Amino acid sequence: MTKHAGEIDMSDIRKEVHEEIDRMTDRQVAGLKKFLATYPSPLAAACRNAPESDEPETEEDARLVAEAEEWLRQNGGKGIPHEEIEREFRLE
Repeated sequence: MTKHAGEIDMSDIRKEVHEEIDRMTDRQVAGLKKFLATYPSPLAAACRNAPESDEPETEEDARLVAEAEEWLRQNGGKGIPHEEIEREFRLE
């Protein structure tokens, strides 16, 4: 593939980033890992920027949402871990 003027060579950038990480202390790498965990994924960005639904909420929708919120309240605000769902439905 031919590179055009002004085009970024991602392989060079990746190499430079890896070299920077290799020069970091363990504490800096741990901090970078925490920072990267907050960086939005393309899916999260797409969801955040998606227009709101123009379909009205049905009574059934409202009931199901209220039921889910009540379940979360009764379970300390914690959902079911993904791994537990995989085990329950044998999706491992």
